[in-house]
Amino acid sequence: MMNKNKFRLTLAAAIAGGALVACAGPTPSVAQAGDAAARQAGDVIVSPTGIATAWIPAGTFTMGSPDDETGRRDSESPQRQVTISEGFWMGVFPVTQQQWEQVMGNNPSHFHANPAAGETQERRPVETVSWYDALVFANRLSILEGLSPAYSIGGSTNPDDWGEVPRDFWDFSETWDAAEIVPGANGWRLPTEAQWEYAARAGTQAAFSNGASDWQDNASIDGIGWFIFNAGGMTREVGLKQPNPWGLYDIHGNVFEWVWDWWGAYPNLAETDPAGASSGSSRVYRGGGWRSPAQEARSANRGGNSPGYYGAGTGLRLVRP
Repeated sequence: MMNKNKFRLTLAAAIAGGALVACAGPTPSVAQAGDAAARQAGDVIVSPTGIATAWIPAGTFTMGSPDDETGRRDSESPQRQVTISEGFWMGVFPVTQQQWEQVMGNNPSHFHANPAAGETQERRPVETVSWYDALVFANRLSILEGLSPAYSIGGSTNPDDWGEVPRDFWDFSETWDAAEIVPGANGWRLPTEAQWEYAARAGTQAAFSNGASDWQDNASIDGIGWFIFNAGGMTREVGLKQPNPWGLYDIHGNVFEWVWDWWGAYPNLAETDPAGASSGSSRVYRGGGWRSPAQEARSANRGGNSPGYYGAGTGLRLVRP
């Protein structure tokens, strides 16, 4: 059994110039990526460009929600056993506006100014990004950090070869929708829906990772995320609420986070490393957001939209092997 106190440390930190700069509260020790001792749930490494990631170990969990969970939806069933066969590193925070601008040279966010009092603008999550945008960011970040890019479109892993990002909310691009994951690549990517829920739950079974069961009980979830009842009508600086047991901040609320999968019904059987439907019209996003009721921030809640959709409530969090 791991020491829970180790993972309740406050990683309220800013990433600047590739360094981990403490803002408030104690920070956990930062381990080297190749250090075997670091491969425990919630241990943190920092990438060359300053993205903090937590180790998510391999394991098996129950995906979906039980019939008696308050606020559940039919799309969250049937519950089934899902195995994540390999551990991975996951962003401690959603991608911030500072990180996006460092890689892409622009800031598409609706909330690009006027943060809440005392908060740092650059540390707000990037939003108004589509699923297609997320693929470009992931590959450009991989290239910047000397990793092998995870996504290939039209036989190329260089986003410069992919053409203009489709910008229509509702039209689809056959070329972009045929994106493939490059076998053996070690670069950044979106988590699968199963990886996201596994990491969000962090070994818990309740509706929220802090053990709260009723999304309507504001007092029980106020400390873990930003929702319509406490966000003040805007995104908020990442890392200000309590993390989940594996050290992930803002996993409930603030912005929805794109995942890899096409939207599809869950099969009624156990699976290992599921990657969603083989095709579809919507890509999945998870986690709830600042303008949504906390019902949509439950660990099992599923949302989705056209891969070309971009809105002020939708951002991303990346993973890598």
